[in-house]
Amino acid sequence: MSAPPPPPPPPAAAAARDPVTPEARLGPVTPEPRASGPPSQAQPLLRQETTGEEEGEETGGQGAWGTGTAEQRRRGWGEADEGPGKAGGAEAAGSGTAAGAAGDGRGSGRPLHGWLPRRPPPCCPCAAPLPRSAAHCCHGGTKMAALAYHLGKREINHYFSVRSAKVLALLAVLLLAACHLASRRYRGNDSCEYLLSSGRFLGEKVWQPHSCMMHKYKMSEAKNCLVDKHIAFIGDSRIRQLFYSFVKILNPQFKEEGNKHENIPFEDKTSSVKVDFLWHPEVNGSMKQCIKVWTEDSVAKPHVIVAGAATWSIKIHNGSDEALSQYKMNITSIAPLLEKLAKTSDVYWVLQDPVYEDLLSESRKMITNEKIEAYNEAAVSILNSSTRNSKSNVKLFSVSKLIAQETIMESLDGLHLPESSRETSAMILMNVYCNKVVKPVDGSCCQPRPPLTLIQKLAACFFTLSIIGYLIFYVIHRNAHRKNKPCTDLESGEEKKNIINTPVSSLEILLQSFCKLGLIMAYFYMCDRANLFMKENKFYTHSSFFIPIIYILVLGVFYNENTKEPKVLNREQTDEWKGWMQLVILIYHISGASTFLPVYMHVRVLVAAYLFQTGYGHFSYFWIKGDFGIHRVCQVLFRLNFLVVVLCIVMDRPYQFYYFVPLVTVWFMVIYVTLALWPQIIQKKANGNCLWHLGLLLKLAFLLLCICFLAYSQGAFEKIFSLWPLSKCFELKGNVYEWWFRWRLDRYVVFHGMLFAFIYLALQRRQILSEGKGEPLFSNKISNFLLFISVVSFLTYSIWASSCKNKAECNELHPSVSVVQIVAFILIRNIPGYARSVYSSFFAWFGKISLELFICQYHIWLAADTRGVLVLIPGNPTLNIIVSTFIFVCVAHEISQITTDLAQILIPKDNPSLFKRLACTVAFFCGLLILSSIQDKSRL
Repeated sequence: MSAPPPPPPPPAAAAARDPVTPEARLGPVTPEPRASGPPSQAQPLLRQETTGEEEGEETGGQGAWGTGTAEQRRRGWGEADEGPGKAGGAEAAGSGTAAGAAGDGRGSGRPLHGWLPRRPPPCCPCAAPLPRSAAHCCHGGTKMAALAYHLGKREINHYFSVRSAKVLALLAVLLLAACHLASRRYRGNDSCEYLLSSGRFLGEKVWQPHSCMMHKYKMSEAKNCLVDKHIAFIGDSRIRQLFYSFVKILNPQFKEEGNKHENIPFEDKTSSVKVDFLWHPEVNGSMKQCIKVWTEDSVAKPHVIVAGAATWSIKIHNGSDEALSQYKMNITSIAPLLEKLAKTSDVYWVLQDPVYEDLLSESRKMITNEKIEAYNEAAVSILNSSTRNSKSNVKLFSVSKLIAQETIMESLDGLHLPESSRETSAMILMNVYCNKVVKPVDGSCCQPRPPLTLIQKLAACFFTLSIIGYLIFYVIHRNAHRKNKPCTDLESGEEKKNIINTPVSSLEILLQSFCKLGLIMAYFYMCDRANLFMKENKFYTHSSFFIPIIYILVLGVFYNENTKEPKVLNREQTDEWKGWMQLVILIYHISGASTFLPVYMHVRVLVAAYLFQTGYGHFSYFWIKGDFGIHRVCQVLFRLNFLVVVLCIVMDRPYQFYYFVPLVTVWFMVIYVTLALWPQIIQKKANGNCLWHLGLLLKLAFLLLCICFLAYSQGAFEKIFSLWPLSKCFELKGNVYEWWFRWRLDRYVVFHGMLFAFIYLALQRRQILSEGKGEPLFSNKISNFLLFISVVSFLTYSIWASSCKNKAECNELHPSVSVVQIVAFILIRNIPGYARSVYSSFFAWFGKISLELFICQYHIWLAADTRGVLVLIPGNPTLNIIVSTFIFVCVAHEISQITTDLAQILIPKDNPSLFKRLACTVAFFCGLLILSSIQDKSRL
């Protein structure tokens, strides 16, 4: 007996689905009926409820704290709300738009169990209700496994929603912040101490200090830091090794030659850097006299002193206890002198590294690790107790011991460290002294927290006032709610309720959005500007990149659903496309895979594909709708730039730092100007006269000519974008070269997207394509031929990209050939009808927040402006990635909802109000430019 058909959906106005850009997600809401019928067999755990509002924009309407409107989310109405929800996402050009089909952004607010059939399948009379995909599982264990899976998934989807995930993420942030704050108070907040005393190897030769990042200094950086400085190394042969490695940072051609048992000078006249090695293999009167001279002569006193010795004393005294006692006496007499020097110079005492006893010669057999440890303990206890009332200023360089423990087996004689270990120790010394001078982005060790700028302070005040204002509104609302509670009628004894419906004002929604945004920005600042959470360097391995790729691929294939419309590049498919591309790019960034050239070239294609969708989506919208109004422009610009502008203010970063957003913003304006300028040619006009198609092609040809001119005329390009105020947006480090490089790298792909959209919509208009469910796009012969060509082209590009030997040469060819793999992928994905009829709901969920994911990763998933990795849970990289990723995704989703809510308030449809808002926006940016100029002058 078959289940009764589902009830008909309630009537609602159907909105025509518009093709939109990969970034635009806003637009006024037109409610649509809830979808009926069962879902597909697998859906993501974080089920995202949607409401039916769209005007050609990408999603953005999913309830941040549940389904429904901003007012409903504020009141805490759950996902089981029976009312119509908010729009699902319309991101890419739904091909159905060209045919004028109704929008498919419908969503249901019912719990997941409301989707399930009410009667068991005919072949399984004893089974509980199952989705259609499980109806055929009628054989023992298979049936029970399917039943358990779907019932379990139903319960998870019912109780673990997007809202509950965000609450869990908030609790995790508060707990982790408290733990890190307590750890800082208990263990100290000096990252220099961690750099000098603790760390671990990532791989074979990459040293990772505890809690901070180490910068690899180049020769020019080292010379700029040490200009007019004098550095002295004093000690035995091991200190001499450290001296050579340090000097080679300044001059890689410097050779280790000359008499080893004598002083060795080095001087770089171009930067006036002087580095000396003084041969004093024992801690005795000779070393004491040398140090004493420095305390008395301020002119000859070095700026940095690196000292250490012990193994020579062990050797010449045959490891006797008397020698250890004498060592303690000598270092006790030297300690006050070192402490006196440390008040004006940087003084480091190098503890002795372990030895590899099996490789020691007979004359060195008495130098055992036990003896070395005894000498180190003596040095630590004496130097740390050299001052009674405060902490010693002499820094103990103990990290070399940890490095030696991992590498001493590679030693040639068992005593001296291999060259790679010495280079690591020298680079640590360079970081300790130079990070506070050079302030490299990827060198967080020994760097103080940057001071707050004037703009940051004003932003903090604004968000604080927003939080206070929202709390006041919340208290007022609660009091009003209590007054409206049911009361007992004294005469009748019945409860009566004052029916007063107080609508939530736009001001309250505005304050609520800025309140949540302020808390999120505080988390951004804690992660990447304050020293609360830890940061670590990236380290690339093939497994760190490809294993997560395989994992998300399996998840993406597992969570699949049927598309609402099997059109080419339909909405679900483009969401899916953006979703898996964004996940690959995130894994690429966190694993540091840019060092592996084949991966780099393929990721460049993914970035180009985003821009291809920009050209395709915006062209399709303007071509079909002919909507060149200011409201549409403001919607897209707000959607693209709101988060980036806030981050530029809060994180004190230039606009060009978030390079992808300026890129898509400029290309949107290029597309808009190209199509909006006279004569405005749209599909409706072109259908009446084919000559208009020729006019549009002439417009596109002129656009291509302008692109070629700017691509090969760097001077003209830089002159345009160096004009004020454009220069304030597109300069990075004082010039626009970075912007020119980024623009030029994918200069043709937006044009390719526009051309593809024109050809596709023309073919669709003439009904040449077969876009029915399960049907191949063309006839069988043509479809098979195009599919074969596409697969060959796709693989050919991959082989070429994987065989690249030089990044510069491949980047030169990339703009012209990247479209080959993009179009090949589109054809492979859309020619077979069965492939076009399904999509991955897992990837599509991430695709709807792809812009937020791309921007947020800069500060709350990665660290040090993407140069490192944020560490919330130290000591467990796998758990750290899981927790930080969970919080990161929840924050990105919430920001997407905040942007949507603010857009509906700040961008009204009526032009007079909109122009007033634009005037306020212009005044805001003018004030921002003035404050920015004041800050720049104060920094000089």
